Amino acid sequence: MELNNCSAIVTGGASGLGEATVKSLISKGVHVTIFDLKQDQAEKLANELGDKASFSVGDVTKESDVLAALEVAKTKAPFRIAINCAGIGWAQRTVDKAGNPHSMDAFETIIRVNLLGTFNVLRLAAAEIAKADVLEHNERGVIVNTASVAAFDGQIGQIAYSASKGGIVGLTLPAARDLSALGIRVLTIAPGLMDTPLLALLPEPQRKALGDGVLFPKRLGFPAEYAALATHMCENSYLNGETVRLDGGLRMPPK
Repeated sequence: MELNNCSAIVTGGASGLGEATVKSLISKGVHVTIFDLKQDQAEKLANELGDKASFSVGDVTKESDVLAALEVAKTKAPFRIAINCAGIGWAQRTVDKAGNPHSMDAFETIIRVNLLGTFNVLRLAAAEIAKADVLEHNERGVIVNTASVAAFDGQIGQIAYSASKGGIVGLTLPAARDLSALGIRVLTIAPGLMDTPLLALLPEPQRKALGDGVLFPKRLGFPAEYAALATHMCENSYLNGETVRLDGGLRMPPK
């Protein structure tokens, strides 16, 4: 799909994987709306990137916030791309060492933000993309979601996070099938250990130890590598209904 002069929304676009993806898409001529809860960061990044960037502040789980972001995006150019990078983490055992059960509130929060938030953006973005004129081979656009290797190799304490990311993997193919008649592709990236702001808070010896556990190359993944894959997924019209691991061959141990 030709990316130049179309419009996109990137959730969680003010930092980490989302920020790198915003920059990658803009380099291809896409007008990108940064959708994030952090107004200061989103506004600062949009100002730095110039007239190809806009921002909209909001929560991926709230329909009104997503619709407001889509309104911004569709005024800039034909809206064809949604990339879901927003998400949160949590660590807690199903039953802890003191015999306490996992917090139900925490489990629901992780599912709400990561899975329901992703689906909320997917459904609303797809309805907007469906209004666009068809391109070559009757394509209208693409939606790229973010899961995690935890969807497949969930570690001890990751039951809520793994369930939320496994749900994203599970909806990828049926969403692609649902939207095929509209010319909309759906794909998912499952990153491994990425060098995001969260991991940047760890001491360097811990960061190195995490990188050493990767098969090859023995390092953390770069946000730019995620962004390159997401951008390629948008460009390559024969990629559809698939989840791609981006992990250097890593298979997570139980803990």
